[in-house]
Amino acid sequence: MSSLLLSNIKTLAGIYNGKDAIRGRSLSTLNAISNAYLLIEGGEVAGFGEMKELDGKNIPDKIIDATGKMVLPAWCDSHTHLVYAGSREEEFVDKIKGLNYAEIALHGGGILNSANKLINESEDQLFNAAYGRLNEAAILGTGSIEIKSGYGLTPESEIKMLRVIKKLKERSSLNIRSTFLGAHTYPIAYVSDHQQYIRLIIDEMLPVIAKEKLADYIDVFCENGFFSNEETDQICRAGMQYGLKPRIHANQLSASGAVQAGIGLNAVSVDHLEVMDEEAINSLSNSSTIGTLLPTAAFFLRMPYQPARELIDRDCAIA
Repeated sequence: MSSLLLSNIKTLAGIYNGKDAIRGRSLSTLNAISNAYLLIEGGEVAGFGEMKELDGKNIPDKIIDATGKMVLPAWCDSHTHLVYAGSREEEFVDKIKGLNYAEIALHGGGILNSANKLINESEDQLFNAAYGRLNEAAILGTGSIEIKSGYGLTPESEIKMLRVIKKLKERSSLNIRSTFLGAHTYPIAYVSDHQQYIRLIIDEMLPVIAKEKLADYIDVFCENGFFSNEETDQICRAGMQYGLKPRIHANQLSASGAVQAGIGLNAVSVDHLEVMDEEAINSLSNSSTIGTLLPTAAFFLRMPYQPARELIDRDCAIA
């Protein structure tokens, strides 16, 4: 087993032994060790601490003198859509013309556009493209990553995406978590019959996902014009019966009550949060649910950024 020692580290940051999310004023405190060492064996952290605590009896295979340098933990990217086919740059023209996210979706753009591109892609094609993106993320410092389905919207395509994510888990050294997002939007055929599509998710998709162990989480785009709070609850509770933990796309386009719906499910996270009212902020502050902020989504949609400072000051747990 190969070993590596980083010695004389000026600042070894990210030292946190607690299990609860850091929130509020605690976010301004960098938990770190000065004049530290970090020992890695077989690609995993085997020990760390102050240099004076280093046991010099076992000589590692390689030593790097990190004098004057900082060592940070790998990034954790907790909301991604890494598996997809093609891109949607043509929708920038729609945005320039003044169409918003919901209006683009009504014309078959957005999620439906991505679903149409993905349907004819094979698992191998999707895997090869996603594996390249995953390696790029690793080079930039990502060590843990969540990857969603959601561009399938049929049993066949959603399962295909999740199988690709499972293969990524098997092939990559990164810590990967898989999220089933079959409830990303309604396919055109089910726009007037939401329950029929929900039954498809519950009766046809979830049993296969559970049998093949394809997902760790279940996610729903809870928003006006997409899935209602009640539909979100129905879908998530069905997933929870199979051991999937809920997380919610919430309050991206409106203060729809999605944050409160997610908290009512004890969701791991509520994500986006571009539009937050007093009730949503108060609910998040008094819960263990983490609010995941996605500023690049707001940037590309030309929306106001999430109220990060207010959420921090109100003692919300955010990522």
